[in-house]
Amino acid sequence: MEIKKLIGLRIKELRELKGLSQKDLAYAADLDRSYIASIENGQRNVSIVNIEKIAIALGVSLHELFNAEKFKKNGKI
Repeated sequence: MEIKKLIGLRIKELRELKGLSQKDLAYAADLDRSYIASIENGQRNVSIVNIEKIAIALGVSLHELFNAEKFKKNGKI
């Protein structure tokens, strides 16, 4: 699976675990809701700066964000 799709799925997974809507996450990360949607759909090549904003808004470390079986199984980390 493509890395953009993997990152998007992981962000969506964490967002849903926290009970946040895309709008809630976008507001907390100071990003647009449509930008969050395009990340989650694997359509956006998200910058590391915005990945950090999203991780902070989700209350997770970058390590936790990228420490998922999805990445390990696909050989991405």
